Amino acid sequence: MSNSQKSDVIKVKTGGSTATAGKMSVMDKLMEGASSFSGALKRNQKVEGTVTAISKKMVLIDIGAKTEGVVSGEDLAEAYDVLKELKVGEKVSAYVKFPENDQGQIILTLKQAADENRWYKFKKIMDEEKEVEVTGLEVNKGGMVVKVGDIRGFVPTSQFGEKLLGNMDSLLNKNFKVRVIEVDKDQNRLIFSEKLVSDFEALAKKGEALELVNIADKFEGTVSGIMPFGVFVTVNVPMKGTEEVAKVEGLIHISEISWEKVEDPNVMFKVGQEVHVQVIGIDKAVGKLNLSIKQMSGDPWSSIETNFAIGTKHSGKVVRIAPYGIFVNFDKGVDGLIHISKKPADKEFKVGDKVEVFVENLDVKARRMSLGVVLTEVPVAYK
Repeated sequence: MSNSQKSDVIKVKTGGSTATAGKMSVMDKLMEGASSFSGALKRNQKVEGTVTAISKKMVLIDIGAKTEGVVSGEDLAEAYDVLKELKVGEKVSAYVKFPENDQGQIILTLKQAADENRWYKFKKIMDEEKEVEVTGLEVNKGGMVVKVGDIRGFVPTSQFGEKLLGNMDSLLNKNFKVRVIEVDKDQNRLIFSEKLVSDFEALAKKGEALELVNIADKFEGTVSGIMPFGVFVTVNVPMKGTEEVAKVEGLIHISEISWEKVEDPNVMFKVGQEVHVQVIGIDKAVGKLNLSIKQMSGDPWSSIETNFAIGTKHSGKVVRIAPYGIFVNFDKGVDGLIHISKKPADKEFKVGDKVEVFVENLDVKARRMSLGVVLTEVPVAYK
């Protein structure tokens, strides 16, 4: 080695060590940092780390690699929910966006972690039964699409209070309070209820009222809705020890309207009509009653074996003609069938005809009555 070369080496001595030694020390340090992180980083890999610095432009996270991870730019804005509660020294989960950029930095994103945090936050809000303020975006057949922050959710029509039913448009572009009733990250479902907020007192009162209702209780109610499968009725339940009443909705299933067959409830009822009903079931889970009108009067089949004993003759009216026979009605809910094989060859029937019949057979359990026609004339072929 020449003197000039030696001189160069001496010039870079620091702290009793040569530059070569200094370079080895830095390399050792880098290797030591690298060895503390197992394996090479990959894009979208989830990592855990400690926040070392927070500024308006970036967040630094020590993930145990050779350099700290950096969260910056648009990733800061997307992770606002996480960052506003983040402090230096706290543990945090992040995802690798780029294992190494042009400056040798590890670029991290908190967006996925922020998403996970949002779902967790909504789950916690639901469990704690807290209220959330949302903004109405659009109304469709099923309800209303809303947003809270940059997250979208849905309020089904059935989850709006009485005052807003049919008037949901009034909430478009407006803020209103709701409760979270379903959180499903995998299905991307976030469901809210407005009526749990607006009708909270009424719902609480309804719960108390249901405890006071018993099977077979009778009420006067008002028809609130008519569907092909039945009629919705709102009844007033007196609250114990007060003059107040609680409004409780119930359903009269189409089979409980009358002892006679009902084809279309719209023919018999209209919204606002007053009706007398009897309680036949209480569903406390959904806060509704199962109601009946026909149970208010006795079952005509309870005395069928006495009133329509086998062999007895009766006068009835043809109410329906089917390919397999003729249906004859005697009273509300009491019909019998003349089977096509029992129909006299020389006689034709039409709806409304009066007919004399006798009871051939009874099946009380199945509510079936088989009939035969009483012959008033001797058949021509008879000898």
